[in-house]
Amino acid sequence: MAAELIKLYPENPEIKKIEHIVNVLKNGGIIIYPTDTVYGMGCDIHNQRAVERICQIKGIKPKKHNFSFICYDLSNISEYTRALNTPVFKMMKKALPGPYTFILEANNSVPKILNSNKKTVGIRVPDHAIPRLLVKELGQPILTTSIRDEDDVIEYSTDPELIFEKYQHLVDIVIDGGYGNNVASTVIDCSGEEIEVIREGLGSIEELL
Repeated sequence: MAAELIKLYPENPEIKKIEHIVNVLKNGGIIIYPTDTVYGMGCDIHNQRAVERICQIKGIKPKKHNFSFICYDLSNISEYTRALNTPVFKMMKKALPGPYTFILEANNSVPKILNSNKKTVGIRVPDHAIPRLLVKELGQPILTTSIRDEDDVIEYSTDPELIFEKYQHLVDIVIDGGYGNNVASTVIDCSGEEIEVIREGLGSIEELL
């Protein structure tokens, strides 16, 4: 069965459409959605079958892949990570919501499929109403992985209609939130003694460090 293509406006997402998408997530569905950086593919972090489906679509192994998940805000983050030290907390408070992924020490609330050989988890709070509203309505984070393009020039797919054409028989919903960015988030590892920038992306490092 083909996926649904659902148009949502980031400035004022229709709550009935949000509720419908959340119901699909609760039933093990996979969605593609816009963020403040690139389009992402995701599911309910507690649905093992859905996580396995995403791994099949992307040709990756769950135990080896560095998954991240989208949280609504900083209070949401504390449910899944070990206590943050003051400098890290201050930096995250300054950065989020925004185009950053923070790698943090995971606690026991992180589902085992995400936490299998790793003691860390990537956390995103995008500056974008659609994914944050979905998380808020769902009541828990959404697993996220970027939609990449096979194109040699463009690393990430930006056109939701082209994304729909490619993934319509693989996922359950593609959200058209307008053209996405083609620059991913800045990844900052805060799980060790020293803060380390793993990838420079859309988020400015100078503003944080």
